[in-house]
Amino acid sequence: MVPEPTPTTVESAVPPGDNGEVTSVKRRRRRRRDIGAALGACWLILIVAAAVFADLLPLPSPSEVTDAYSLRPFQTGAHILGTDELGRDELSRAIYGARVSLSVALGATLIALVSGTALGIAAGYFRGALDTTFDIGTSTVLAFPPLILLIALVAVMDPSTTTLTIGLGIVGAPTFVRIARANTIAFANREFVTAAKSLGAGHLRIIIREILPNVVLPVLSFATVVAAGLVVAEGSLSFLGLGIPPPAPSWGGMIAAGRESLYEAPYLVLVPGTFFFLTVFSLNRLGDWARGRIGKESSL
Repeated sequence: MVPEPTPTTVESAVPPGDNGEVTSVKRRRRRRRDIGAALGACWLILIVAAAVFADLLPLPSPSEVTDAYSLRPFQTGAHILGTDELGRDELSRAIYGARVSLSVALGATLIALVSGTALGIAAGYFRGALDTTFDIGTSTVLAFPPLILLIALVAVMDPSTTTLTIGLGIVGAPTFVRIARANTIAFANREFVTAAKSLGAGHLRIIIREILPNVVLPVLSFATVVAAGLVVAEGSLSFLGLGIPPPAPSWGGMIAAGRESLYEAPYLVLVPGTFFFLTVFSLNRLGDWARGRIGKESSL
């Protein structure tokens, strides 16, 4: 569910006469990637702003039951995206659901990023038994299907925002451990690190001043991809009834509730599904753009 980074190296021999064509293709790809990232950023800014300031928007309460049962989208101006079988406004539930889904996923990403980066730097810098222990630990976590591991964690603890955030953070951390470890190993024996050691700098100073600045960009470039995977994970748990308990709305819970009337009212699945898809797609586009920019800068 959370993709594991795999370094790839592509080398190709290009005939001298094709240099212009190859450059043109690269420019088109870069332009498409930039456009996708810009559109993704616009959607994320819009949905995050709507979720944060939902209480200030002219929206009914997401749990408010009315007599406007199962209105279809655009059937009335009061409920532009329709209502569910209880008369609850779909737009309101989607926006308040974004608050739940994004807060859990982003909180889990922050936990995974901070803990995974710290453990990865420690493993890559000190090596030895510590590196072996962390390697076994991350391999063990990655060996389990993420959804099965999350179901086990939720089964042990009561479903809540805190439980889901911690559980998703544990699932996402091994990805950052491996990225941070690989980059730390690459920089640990560089000249500036050796010079710092020869000047008597301590381990903590070297890690903070020399290693961390070179590790943080590759780690951050993958954070949006991990966040996208965790949004999917949270939605999957809510779809299975193991996420945030109702009546609090979440995208996965809305999709699960709408499947019972999929043929009569498909919009009950399409509305939260569209919000879900656009958010995951936008996070992935931003991640691709960030990794492309960092790769371009590192090749200079």
